[in-house]
Amino acid sequence: MELEPGIDPDRHHDPGRWLAQFAGRILVVCPRCGGCAVVVPRPGLPELRYFSELLFQPRRLTCGECGAVAEWAPELRGAGLVGVTLGGTEDPFFRRPLWLQTRCVSQILWAYNEDHVDELAAYVGARLRERGVARPTMAMFARLPRWMKASGNRSDVLAGLERLRVQSKRSTPADRSDVAHEHGDRPRPHKSMLFRGGQYQT
Repeated sequence: MELEPGIDPDRHHDPGRWLAQFAGRILVVCPRCGGCAVVVPRPGLPELRYFSELLFQPRRLTCGECGAVAEWAPELRGAGLVGVTLGGTEDPFFRRPLWLQTRCVSQILWAYNEDHVDELAAYVGARLRERGVARPTMAMFARLPRWMKASGNRSDVLAGLERLRVQSKRSTPADRSDVAHEHGDRPRPHKSMLFRGGQYQT
């Protein structure tokens, strides 16, 4: 990742980004061939007003290797839509293993896409980390596990993120990481609701 002029790689300011901001494009293991498939919002949807709406948007899974296609839509409960819960090594929509997974300091390091990898690398690599104004319970970096934030693990985590960056450019079933499978670490659903009259329904 090339840095913009004036960017200090040893300093990171957290603007309070949520994990949801990286959920617009998720690389997953294809359910048919085991290659890299992508999960994105279904085309033709209304423009987002808030990035949190990504948790409720109908999704489409497509695989460039075998042509597999799958659709997902949120559950409609009364006048509201039930959103997914982010986190863990599975895609929250189709519950497929994430394509970007690797072993790191006896843990599993994962990311949704290349931008997510870059953002994590900028944070982990910085020796000075400044917290933003967002609530710590919602901000992505505040919720990272301790092993990722420990200074003693910095070089190992950065090396793991570099492996994920390389993995993001691969797509065949033979390229699949040996840890890209279910780990039983799906977070407990919190049943977030969006009351918008069901305009995201099919």
